[in-house]
Amino acid sequence: MTASPPSPDVATDEGEFIAALRRLKAWSGLSYRQLERRAAEAGRVLPYSTASTALGRKSLPREELLVAFVLACGLDDEEAASWVAVRKRIAVGDCVAATEPRAARRPRWRPALGLVAAVLSLALAGGATLPLKVGDEVETVQATVGK
Repeated sequence: MTASPPSPDVATDEGEFIAALRRLKAWSGLSYRQLERRAAEAGRVLPYSTASTALGRKSLPREELLVAFVLACGLDDEEAASWVAVRKRIAVGDCVAATEPRAARRPRWRPALGLVAAVLSLALAGGATLPLKVGDEVETVQATVGK
């Protein structure tokens, strides 16, 4: 192993991050099976086939897999935390665009409710007739106040 491990700090996208992970594996000098054994000795799960597949893809590995991998490569918890932080930065994006809050949408039934209330109050106050649909029959109901 060389003096210092590769750093993920220069990675700006998923491809660069995966390339940094490949450099880390090369730096460790370990095979995928050796990495699997080292992870198991530390109480972590890192199947060699999963690690190999993750380094062959262009998408970010799951956080748990990343931590198991970098620790198995010989990094400490603090260095693993920096890899996780870079992974999160890439996953979320450097800057999340601030959007203006959307205007609250009023329920579509609210205007209809106002109309129904107006018709009912008019019917109750003035004795107007209301059409009432019951099944297929339409009846006219006389609404009166006080009866």
